[in-house]
Amino acid sequence: MQEKIIILDFGSQTTQLIGRRIRELNIYCEIVPYNKYPFGDESVIGIILSGSPFSVYDEKAFRADLPALRALGLPMLGICYGAQFIALEAGGSVEPAPTREYGRARLSYVDGGDPLMKGVDTGAQVWMSHGDTITSVPDTFRIVASTEEVRMAAYAAPDNTWGVQFHPEVYHSECGMQILRNFAVGICGAHQDWSAASFIDSTVEALREQLGDDKVVLGLSGGVDSSVAAVLLNRAIGANLTCIFVDHGMLRKDEFKNVLADYECLGLNVVGVDASAEFFKELEGVTDPERKRKIIGKGFIDVFDREAHKIKDVKWLAQGTIYPDCIESLSITGTVIKSHHNVGGLPEKMNLRLCEPLRLLFKDEVRAVGRELGMPEHLITRHPFPGPGLAVRILGDITPEKVRILQEADHIFIQGLRDWGLYDKVWQAGVILLPVQSVGVMGDERTYERAVALRAVTSTDAMTADWAHLPYDFLAEVSNKIIRGVRGVNRVTYDISSKPPATIEWE
Repeated sequence: MQEKIIILDFGSQTTQLIGRRIRELNIYCEIVPYNKYPFGDESVIGIILSGSPFSVYDEKAFRADLPALRALGLPMLGICYGAQFIALEAGGSVEPAPTREYGRARLSYVDGGDPLMKGVDTGAQVWMSHGDTITSVPDTFRIVASTEEVRMAAYAAPDNTWGVQFHPEVYHSECGMQILRNFAVGICGAHQDWSAASFIDSTVEALREQLGDDKVVLGLSGGVDSSVAAVLLNRAIGANLTCIFVDHGMLRKDEFKNVLADYECLGLNVVGVDASAEFFKELEGVTDPERKRKIIGKGFIDVFDREAHKIKDVKWLAQGTIYPDCIESLSITGTVIKSHHNVGGLPEKMNLRLCEPLRLLFKDEVRAVGRELGMPEHLITRHPFPGPGLAVRILGDITPEKVRILQEADHIFIQGLRDWGLYDKVWQAGVILLPVQSVGVMGDERTYERAVALRAVTSTDAMTADWAHLPYDFLAEVSNKIIRGVRGVNRVTYDISSKPPATIEWE
């Protein structure tokens, strides 16, 4: 049985980050809503209570059944709101701070003999983000860390319970990983045996038990998630897996051919379907971005459904759903805020059972599994690419000629990033075809042709992103190559907008 730490989500924006940090320690953890603790699960070795956007006194504040959790006798760590909630429930006081604390602070006192603070130095930087502060705790509590502004920055309570009012999961907390390691390893006794290799072994065994001799169909996108899911399933069930790769006509240059070749080298059973003519017909004259997405989404389902029905006795649909998809698909109140982006609606339409072998992994863990499976590095490190493809990078209506122009310009940009050793330093990159024309001069002739915008961003999770500060010489070279080499383009711009307020894609 895989030991685990449970993280109770009280709505903090950094709850996922807590999970990622615990996983970085090679310790398995799961994030569940604050009111959905898995009572009866004997594999749990510790509990973390996350932060929250609420004050503990708000009417809408989330409150877990703390007495029931304490009765389990497991080590517990409250972070920010979680620490305040534990203190308040124990009879302490939480009040609005004289000044709201946001940003960097320094520990002015540390109890180095406390198990949670072992190896943490006085003066270490921590990250604060709270408007309330703990002003009193029961006599049975001990203060184990303070800052100049927050006396009870961290405390130890009876029954293996601790609380910190700062965020150890945030990068700017210099001692954060040490504190999380102290809790998970030193206090909870985690064995740090969660790894890509152990995940593969246990998942292949579980898939064989789950699927038996049943046939499975999987929709490939060419991206890392669906590709890793396919290779993992192929290891488990071999020929009983059929993958379908649909070309809607808006993939990158030569991508349909190249991806099929990659999959053939991986030994996957792949059906490639060129449905580009169907999609171009449906998209003719459509300019609204949302309509484009809906047309392509419906078209994909129709093509996928048609091809899947050619395979006899299929009982399962596999998807490359990963953990952030599962977490974000439901809010902690149970309200759907975002449906899965993989193949939404297909299970109902096709009457198939759903198989999601990567649903417990973060993106970086998916890549680690891919490497452990021996997949080519260029598949593992591939940038995210929108499901509708270049359709949402062509502003205005879509035509085969516009797709050709954009494919050529995009190919030059992406290949340039690879040649200059910049590809792996960028989270996502691409070219946008603008709905404008501009005057130019080529040779002795006046031109009136299209403009394109280069877009490249750095990010860790796509929730926020900054524009990539690419070298001027690189941008100059790419601009020259596009203008000289792509018929129909005479102007290249570079998008220097960050997210927020802009988004990564233009549509």
